[in-house]
Amino acid sequence: MRAVVQRVTRAAVDVVHPDGRVERTGELDGPGLLVLVGVGHDDGPEQVRWLADKLSGLRVLREERSVLDPPGAGVLLVSQFTLLGDVRRGRRPTWAAAAPPPVAAPLVDALADALRSRGVEVATGRFGADMRVDLVNDGPVTLVVDTP
Repeated sequence: MRAVVQRVTRAAVDVVHPDGRVERTGELDGPGLLVLVGVGHDDGPEQVRWLADKLSGLRVLREERSVLDPPGAGVLLVSQFTLLGDVRRGRRPTWAAAAPPPVAAPLVDALADALRSRGVEVATGRFGADMRVDLVNDGPVTLVVDTP
């Protein structure tokens, strides 16, 4: 799994429906982490546990706090298969490293559940949807986290 983690003062994700209607599916109205996550073919429950532990304990919020430290900050988790895109050859990315939706969707849901079970407030986007992410990057602080 690959995650791009951004420290934010606020963030939101909206789903854009085919008819043009926009639906807000997740929002952080205060400090926290926006986590964009991509799932690869070899990812499974072990990577979910590792990433949930890493994200919940990561001390990148102001005053070296994590999302577990009071006053609780949250995580906005958004699936993004394009994080596994490969642009080394040609002009068009290849998505061959990204797991197919039937494999990836349950793992993204499992990551959200694993974070919640650790006491983290989690908001999400909607897997496979056309989404718009709005954020205010704090710092800016942006990290790329790859599971072992």
